[in-house]
Amino acid sequence: MKDVFVVTHTQSVHHVENRVGGWYDTGLTEKGLRDAGAVAGRLVAMIGGGPVEIFSSDLLRATQTAEVIAGRLGQHVSRTADLREISYGAAGGKPQEWLDARQVPAPEDNRLDHRGGVDDAETRREFAARIYRGMDAILARPCETQIVVTHGFALTFVIAAWIGMPLEAVGRVSFPARSGSLTHLRQDDYWRNRAVLRLADISHLAEEE
Repeated sequence: MKDVFVVTHTQSVHHVENRVGGWYDTGLTEKGLRDAGAVAGRLVAMIGGGPVEIFSSDLLRATQTAEVIAGRLGQHVSRTADLREISYGAAGGKPQEWLDARQVPAPEDNRLDHRGGVDDAETRREFAARIYRGMDAILARPCETQIVVTHGFALTFVIAAWIGMPLEAVGRVSFPARSGSLTHLRQDDYWRNRAVLRLADISHLAEEE
């Protein structure tokens, strides 16, 4: 049986500053660090002992979340750019209002190759292909318990890769998630089915705004 726990990084500085994230590289807030501890506590309770591998986006907010988890589990973190959030190109780090004023919805006839009104942003196809590549490498490893720390929008494509959704079909898929969410994926040994047992759960987080 293979268990994959997917964590969306906790609150980052760009959230509270209302700036566009993507590849804009900010760290966690104090709340983000507390929430990362809560995620780690839930994972310790769910996983218990045994071998575990931890993989993270190489952006600071994700690696800081992953390091808190790794510290509780006594493991190290493998970082990869493949698990990064979508790139918003020149919009990264700008006020959210700047991007909102320029974004254009994807046309119905091609939702995969649209850049959202920012010329150097990643397309959904480019983004999904990158996430799929990263997940293929992670899932091919023999370790039966893995933790993947990524980003809110990226979670959609981590799940799509897990269930084997064809790349051409990801133009409309969406699994919304808040910061610090936990998704539990499992493949059974007999049928080899891949299930989503827990989706974007935040019950481990304290209610505070």
